[in-house]
Amino acid sequence: QSAVRRQCGVVLQHAQPFTGSILDVICGTEPYTPEEAMAAARMAGLAEDIERMPMGLHTIVSGGGAVSGGQRQRLMIAQALIRRPRVLFFDEATSALDNETQRTVIESTKALNATRVVIAHRLSTVLDADRVIVMEDGRVAQQGPPAELLADTGGRLHELVRRQLA
Repeated sequence: QSAVRRQCGVVLQHAQPFTGSILDVICGTEPYTPEEAMAAARMAGLAEDIERMPMGLHTIVSGGGAVSGGQRQRLMIAQALIRRPRVLFFDEATSALDNETQRTVIESTKALNATRVVIAHRLSTVLDADRVIVMEDGRVAQQGPPAELLADTGGRLHELVRRQLA
């Protein structure tokens, strides 16, 4: 069971980092180096922010204080990515990120060659997926490759995208 857990990375929308330095939060209890922590921060689009902080990786985070909502999400993403998991679960994990930072995170997670399970309301988050499952009222409304679902003008994903773009 613990071997399986070590292969998974989970980032929840409202996850809060524990109190400690940014380095401690990213590394957790594992003995990663500061360079590995910065590499994970770079993958999460957080490295430049850390470099601008007077204490860098040694900046203390307390209950999410000292960092914005977007920085908090990127910190939790870096914490998941440093382990190079085989399976990533993102539950609204990029909801507080701007489109450019979200793109950085998506490209970084694609480079890991990990299976990604992404729950999102922002449709741009899922359009790069191999397969999309559209849920409505707790049921599967539509599923398949995004391009096929978007081409179905009577389909639910097409309608959701149309509404988001309106």
